Amino acid sequence: MPATQLLDSAQIDQKLRRLAYQIYEKNFLEKALVFAGVQGSGYLLAQRLKSQVESISSLRIALGQVSIHKESPLEKDIQFDIPLPLLQNQVILLVDDVLNTGRTMAYCLRLFLNLEVNRLQTLVLVDRKHRLYPIAADFVGFSLATTLQEHIQVILGEEEAKNGVFLS
Repeated sequence: MPATQLLDSAQIDQKLRRLAYQIYEKNFLEKALVFAGVQGSGYLLAQRLKSQVESISSLRIALGQVSIHKESPLEKDIQFDIPLPLLQNQVILLVDDVLNTGRTMAYCLRLFLNLEVNRLQTLVLVDRKHRLYPIAADFVGFSLATTLQEHIQVILGEEEAKNGVFLS
């Protein structure tokens, strides 16, 4: 079955712009935020969101990447490229491309749970709502009901024409 494009590059940009305003509205009293992008498309989304939020606000945003072995998250330690002690009393926004079962998000959140943070928020571009873990996103770009057999792929890269969200 060929992939169906759900969002093109321009539509992704629209979603990110709207999400940026929502992030700012929820955090306008803060001076700084930490964006923690899950490796791969989650990190690329976090990069784009950082630019969007900085263009509409005076918030200072630190950007880091969460490295996780998605297929077997207990096999290797989850890593974050900003030293964890620097995250004390910060607002952290965990960013990923797709929220499906909640497994990846749950394991990534574990990384920050032993810290004294002001707030821990979650953002996804696409929410599929097939939860196995009690995880909900604070910010969602696009909600979609799919079958368990279907797959969502988010492509973000240098070539704008190839970017998009695809259902297969």
